[in-house]
Amino acid sequence: MSRLSSQYEHMSLDDFEELLADKPADEKWELIGGRVVRMMVGARWEHHFIARNLAFGLMQRLRAKGSSCQVFQETFFMKEKAIDSAMLPDVMVHCGAMEPGATSLNDPTVLVEVMSEGSKARDRFEKWAVYQKLPSLRHYVLVERDRAHIETFDRAGAVWAGVQILDGLEAELNLPAIGVSVPLAEIYRDVIAK
Repeated sequence: MSRLSSQYEHMSLDDFEELLADKPADEKWELIGGRVVRMMVGARWEHHFIARNLAFGLMQRLRAKGSSCQVFQETFFMKEKAIDSAMLPDVMVHCGAMEPGATSLNDPTVLVEVMSEGSKARDRFEKWAVYQKLPSLRHYVLVERDRAHIETFDRAGAVWAGVQILDGLEAELNLPAIGVSVPLAEIYRDVIAK
């Protein structure tokens, strides 16, 4: 084991779920491919506004077209035992039935991370390496917090296409797997001025 990797705590999803019972209220814990990541609760208001705007925009459009897909935000786990992961994406879209009382899901169609300077590398590399192993996932969306810039990875069948870059408030985020598009001007509303 390399010196760098030995400084991180690794465990299975089962062990992580047992550990969660002892999590302090002011911390947010995730398990990313077996690696425990402990962070403080809280983010800048811009982060919350962007996640809220996107979740609301997706929910409105899905309801308007009569879709059964549901939108989850920030406190709902994406858990998958096969890849030892329990993560809290900023926005998640799930299409399909949910078990009554479920507190997590393992088959998202869309996952969104709003990136800050502190989370950018983890979202772009570490989480992406895990997320792309989810067979149900069709879109992975990385949203910059401090400028109108979005990167999307789209899956066609079993193949992930290259990254699509959206820059500026006049661009539009298109998510064909769920049949909706959301303008960046709406996603960044009250965060970045036109």
